[in-house]
Amino acid sequence: MIAVIIIVAIVVLLILIFVVQYNGLVRLRNRIDNAWSQIDVQLQRRHDLVPNLVETVKGYAAHEKDTFERVVQARNQAVSAQGAEAQAQAENVLTGALRQLFAVAEAYPDLKANQNFLELQEQLTSTEDRVAYARQFYNDSVVKYNNKIQSIPSNILAGMFNFHEREYFEVEEDARTVPRVQF
Repeated sequence: MIAVIIIVAIVVLLILIFVVQYNGLVRLRNRIDNAWSQIDVQLQRRHDLVPNLVETVKGYAAHEKDTFERVVQARNQAVSAQGAEAQAQAENVLTGALRQLFAVAEAYPDLKANQNFLELQEQLTSTEDRVAYARQFYNDSVVKYNNKIQSIPSNILAGMFNFHEREYFEVEEDARTVPRVQF
């Protein structure tokens, strides 16, 4: 009789461990999905600012057509990018194009004093800060999740229920700084 109780207790304990581990994996996976959507929201805000910025600069530097086209093309690629790695690469290209746009703006003192341009500049700077925070939160969530699915005993459940490692949102070495938008 005591042996049956011990066996039942062990089975219940194993089921409890299974449930807790599985729920922990689900919670971490959902946290990553939420973190990714926060990055997506901030990047969309950034993408929405770019056309307004281009139009404002265009009025002052109409002969810089190639620069404007590169910015618009980079923005479109960033909007359509899928996955952490592709998104990071597209955002790096957009950051470089924005740097070129701001370099063009440096040559136009009237533009640097334009209230609309200054407001867009401030919004972009604020958005870049939000993107950086969202990326950090996402990557922190990925670390916790990847650690969990690689650790015993949750790695057994992760394998059984197809929990796979997630990619970090990484930027290229030359894109690790926020675009300088100060005039």
